[in-house]
Amino acid sequence: MKVGKLAESVLTRSVLRQIKNKNENVQNGAGVGADCAIFALSDADSMAACVQEAAVAGKADMACVVQRAANNLACAGATPVAALIALLIPETAEETDIRAWMDAAEQTCRVLGMQIAGGHTEVCGGLEQAHVTVTGIGKTMRGKSVSLDGAKPGQDIVISKWIALEGTARLARMNGERLSARYPLHMIEKAQSFDRYLSIVPEAELAMSLGACALHDVSGGGIFRALWEIAERAGTGLCVDLKQIPIRQETVEVCEFFGINPYELLAGGSLLILTDNGPDIVRELGLRGIPASVAGKLTEGNDRIVINGEERRFLDRPVSDEIHKVL
Repeated sequence: MKVGKLAESVLTRSVLRQIKNKNENVQNGAGVGADCAIFALSDADSMAACVQEAAVAGKADMACVVQRAANNLACAGATPVAALIALLIPETAEETDIRAWMDAAEQTCRVLGMQIAGGHTEVCGGLEQAHVTVTGIGKTMRGKSVSLDGAKPGQDIVISKWIALEGTARLARMNGERLSARYPLHMIEKAQSFDRYLSIVPEAELAMSLGACALHDVSGGGIFRALWEIAERAGTGLCVDLKQIPIRQETVEVCEFFGINPYELLAGGSLLILTDNGPDIVRELGLRGIPASVAGKLTEGNDRIVINGEERRFLDRPVSDEIHKVL
């Protein structure tokens, strides 16, 4: 199998179809494009939970995976509360590495108002690199959670900030010397700093308050995968204008250097908002310093169309994230 997120057909056939048992306390469970589960706790409150995992080479990787968990919670309309962290450590790691990784997790949780509530740490033989699994726990008011099940044709597709931020930052950090042969240092440093944009919690909270119908954080597989997932989960088509998908010039340059597609590159830091009032949400986000744009709409039928000037093409089924071609 290819490295990266499991192909949608395999996910549906060999994972989701095997999940048959139901429990009345699970309000929203596993599905294509569903990153967070909602559990009913009482007449008033519900609990949200999600899982994220990643290989860990440095502090930035640990911070990213914790942030992804918080982003998943925010997209379900939940307030991040706590994290459980399972850290598998190779024999070659030093105690200073472990301390640095956990410090990065703690700092990220502190900014998000989350507590590291437990987990598991173990040194494992045969591992070449540390691996972390973060279970995010959040809280939401009963009836206030959102999911892609609420999406419908005619709704605007809003994209916050810029696509491929996480992938750009990671590639620039890992390949600064190679990139410096073509690009000036200030451009490389700016690309490396894109990690500061990875939280989508503020725009998710604002979008919820303005009546957004569904939220989806863009991550592995890039914006094209995320667009496919929202249409697949909602059972709709879509039409987006490529020129309205926001992208930084630094991302364009980094992707050109490695010969990869920025629209299929790791895209943490960007949020998809499905809403009946896209221009209003874009305006309110802008007033709070968060750039966003209306990139298209959900449509009737199953056609998923991308427009680029005079060209119209169908969105392909998701493929492995472009970052794996470089790593």
